[in-house]
Amino acid sequence: MHSLPVFLRLRGRPVILVGDGDSADAKRRLLVRAGATIVDETGGAALAIVAIEDEAEAQAAVARLKARGILVNAVDRPALCDFTLPAIIDRDPLLIAIGTGGASAGLAKALRQRLESLLPAGLGRLADSLNAARTTIRARFPDAADRRRAIDAALDPGGPLDPLAETDADTVAQWLARDGSALPPRLIEIRLRSPDPDQLTLAEARWLAQADTVVHAPGVPTVILDRARADAARHPAPLPAILGPGLTIFISGEVYR
Repeated sequence: MHSLPVFLRLRGRPVILVGDGDSADAKRRLLVRAGATIVDETGGAALAIVAIEDEAEAQAAVARLKARGILVNAVDRPALCDFTLPAIIDRDPLLIAIGTGGASAGLAKALRQRLESLLPAGLGRLADSLNAARTTIRARFPDAADRRRAIDAALDPGGPLDPLAETDADTVAQWLARDGSALPPRLIEIRLRSPDPDQLTLAEARWLAQADTVVHAPGVPTVILDRARADAARHPAPLPAILGPGLTIFISGEVYR
């Protein structure tokens, strides 16, 4: 991973913008949408964006700003950037950012356009409804693991909170009113066909993302294990004598060799 993706709260905070022209105007609009206060190079700020066409002038501006300890984005100059600006899908309060570390803004844009067509316009409303129901959800599922499993099941494809389906203001309340519970204990085996994580089926990738426990044979590649949740317990084979609650994934090793 070449960069750590973060979401910065810029409302009311100063950001330096240096340059003019179309590139600077585009960055200005983005900063305004984020609520930032735009200041010139002499202003005090933790972040700066340099949108200058001339190479020598751009490099000089970047050097001056970095000498002050300011993190800099230099438009179209990834080698000079401390941070990059992703392509953004805005379903407020849900934000999806797609970045390539400056390798190809065109690729990030193309992916954003594809994903835009898949995501319902009301997806932000679902996020707001889940936030508003936080207290009710905690009361319904007081155990944190049970709560996570119940939410995961509801958000599954075809589930009552499927994020790719159209929802309304009452969708979360209707889900909570149902006589449902968290997923029962389950054990699923994934038999690897390749060391390439992209060869996992959609179902296998989803199971890994939901697993509470991952049991794996020796030699299973790290890139496969990394598809599991960061907080999922991991155990080398064989299977534990007593499986815990929730979803346990057993990954058979190296059957593709």
